[in-house]
Amino acid sequence: MPVLTWEEVWVWLQIILRLLLAVVCGGVIGMERGRKGRPAGFRTHVLVCLGSALTVMTNEFMIQKYGTGDPTRMAAQVVSGIGFLGAGTILVTGRRKIRGLTTAATLWASGCLGLAIGAGFYVASLAGTALIWGVNSLLQRLEEPFMDSARVIFIYLELEDIAAVRHVLDFARERGIRVSDIELMKDEAESSLVGMTASLKLLKAMDHQKLHEELEAVEGVDFLEFM
Repeated sequence: MPVLTWEEVWVWLQIILRLLLAVVCGGVIGMERGRKGRPAGFRTHVLVCLGSALTVMTNEFMIQKYGTGDPTRMAAQVVSGIGFLGAGTILVTGRRKIRGLTTAATLWASGCLGLAIGAGFYVASLAGTALIWGVNSLLQRLEEPFMDSARVIFIYLELEDIAAVRHVLDFARERGIRVSDIELMKDEAESSLVGMTASLKLLKAMDHQKLHEELEAVEGVDFLEFM
């Protein structure tokens, strides 16, 4: 049985270390997304980060073994490939809502982390993990006051029937809210259920949470979501 030299043992340890670090870093970011119920959570981010790291290491191995190749070729394919995966987190939510942009960006960043880890760029990998987590979990608190003071709100409603549209419009007129960009969607499974998206322009400052509660209480409104 051949005896491994210290150099060979160190190479194997480096491989294992990079893969484990990819799992940890991807997991830290994924847990934050998973707690918020996003479509791409813990396991997805771990797999993206791990796969990206493995791709860079495989590319490096092939160059060392065969003596030819481009060290950036496979990494470039990872960056473009993650774009399609991230797009899925936006489109799957449906209902004509643009949601999941932050999760898509986080997936892309997680893939870039994996590339850095696979290349052995440990300082940038650890710093990047901390910063991505901080942007998603801490900066949101700074963003919320700006969102709450917004004068334009996009909403999605599910209504019992078409007559409920009039109730919503009457409510908006009474509160001094301008409604525009109205789109109605018919649910084929439920003959009377109507989906509605619209843009609300607030002519004066309003508490968004209170407005949400009042809109939900309007006759005929089954479901309401601010987008």
